[in-house]
Amino acid sequence: MRKIDKFEKVNEENFKRLVGVKRATFEVIVEEYKKAEEERKKGHKIGGRKPKLCEEDRVLFMLEYYREYRTLYHMGIDYGISEGQASKVVKDVEHVLIKSGKFSLPSKRVLYEADSQIEFVLIDATESPIQRPKKSKSDTIQGRKSNIL
Repeated sequence: MRKIDKFEKVNEENFKRLVGVKRATFEVIVEEYKKAEEERKKGHKIGGRKPKLCEEDRVLFMLEYYREYRTLYHMGIDYGISEGQASKVVKDVEHVLIKSGKFSLPSKRVLYEADSQIEFVLIDATESPIQRPKKSKSDTIQGRKSNIL
C-alpha cells in the first residue's frame, strides 16, 4: 500500500501539519520529481527491479525525514526499505529539488537584512554555583626547588 494514500483524505490544514508543506506545494514538488525521473530514464532500457516507493512516497519520505528528524533506519522500517535505500531516496529527491531551482530558502544575508533593526538586547547574568573539589595538603606535591629543572 502506498503511504501517500493515507494522506489523501486529510484536510488541507492537517496535511500541512503532517507533511510540513501545503498540498499544492507538495503536488508541485511531485511533478518536478516526476519530470526529472522521466528525463533520467529517457536513454535507458526498461528493465530491472521495480522501486518499492512510488514518486509521491519518495517525496513524502524526504519531507517527513526533514520534518521529524528521525533516523533513516527508523524511517526505512516504516516504509519497508533499507537504511541505505532510505539515504539514496533522500539524496535523489534533494538533488532534483536543488537542481530545479524552484525550491530554496532565502540566504542568511537576506534574513539578516530584513531583520536588521535590533530593539533591545537581553543578557542572562544569573549566578549559578559550581561544585569544586576542596583543596587539601595531601593533593599538592612538595619538592625542592633545586630538583626542578
